[in-house]
Amino acid sequence: MIYQAYQAHVDLAAPSRALVKAVLPLLGDLRSEVRGWLPLRPAAAACEVLSLAEVTHRRPAFGIAAVTAAGGEVAVHERIAHRTPFASLLHFAKDTSVAQPRVLIVAPMSGHFATLLRETVRTMLADHDVYLTDWHNARDVPLAAGRFGFDEFTEHLIEFLGVIGPGAHMVAICQPCVPALAACAVMAEHADPAVPHSLTLMAGPVDCRVSPTAVNKLATSRPIDWFERNLIGIVPLRYDGRLRRVYPGFLQLSAFMNMNLERHIGSFRAYHDSLLEGDTARADAIRSFYQEYFAVADLPAEFYLETVRLVFQEYALPLGRLRFRGRAVDPRAIRRTALLTVEGEKDDICALGQTLAAHDLCSRLRQYLHTHYVQPGAGHYGVFSGKRWSNSIYPIVRDVIHSSG
Repeated sequence: MIYQAYQAHVDLAAPSRALVKAVLPLLGDLRSEVRGWLPLRPAAAACEVLSLAEVTHRRPAFGIAAVTAAGGEVAVHERIAHRTPFASLLHFAKDTSVAQPRVLIVAPMSGHFATLLRETVRTMLADHDVYLTDWHNARDVPLAAGRFGFDEFTEHLIEFLGVIGPGAHMVAICQPCVPALAACAVMAEHADPAVPHSLTLMAGPVDCRVSPTAVNKLATSRPIDWFERNLIGIVPLRYDGRLRRVYPGFLQLSAFMNMNLERHIGSFRAYHDSLLEGDTARADAIRSFYQEYFAVADLPAEFYLETVRLVFQEYALPLGRLRFRGRAVDPRAIRRTALLTVEGEKDDICALGQTLAAHDLCSRLRQYLHTHYVQPGAGHYGVFSGKRWSNSIYPIVRDVIHSSG
């Protein structure tokens, strides 16, 4: 009944949130030069904070209308190249005739929407023809669409690479590093013409036995039955995915928030103070982050439970026990795909060495096809967003892709 309890709470809070949104315009615009009447500013700032602290379940827009590429600014058109009930293959098509390497960016299915990778996509667009896995919110997927587990996730990557066509590259970020490596191995074993020319794994849990983090320890602290009993909910009847079993996105958000609660509280205080002081640039940056962070997506229960069990509890891939559609997954089948792994020095979600382990698994790759990079000072999100990503990490990713064509 966990989802029903959450929905009841949301419904009870709805009138209060509506009142806050209605009152805000009357208190003055804290982002304007006038910034409202002085005695009302504290109330306006408080209402802004309450308005920001709202969990939503709608995918934000990518909002990438143009990028600098091929020597000038070109328009970008977001199109759906392929669609299944559980995901859309987005193509960020550019208005240019210059041929660039085709890249599939694999977004995590971890409680947030693929728009969390907006800056990753924007940066990659400068030198690549970019595609992205846009996973759908499971609560919006009708039960008739069937199950979606680890095999189905891996199958989607194989299917999407087939749609993009031979000669493409794949970049997986965080949680999908394991199914991305599995998909590449399966395709290589079957001599699939669409096997990627390069595979980049960024901050992913390939081998969680290496330097376990708090996330890893939590996953092994209880049996899988506990996760199923306590963290799986039933989608309420009002949604298209009614009666589907899911791991609710609001639970994942709560877990992430509690890991760094003091930092988030500090950010909301900074947002409040920035509004009062008229520091609109700082306030807008904080607001943009939390509007994205509080947009959550539910995961299919099968995928969540199988990921916890196979990746975090049983270490199926590094121990040679991972199977796809009943057949063993053998990364040694990868013989011609260049492998790049990227880790952040201060990553507290996926520790140093966990992604690097992919190189030992791909033992039949020639040495010149192996590349590993550790970004000094980077935490988990700094691996794929921010200045360290754009200035230091991206050039390495770009060079590996362009030299593997």
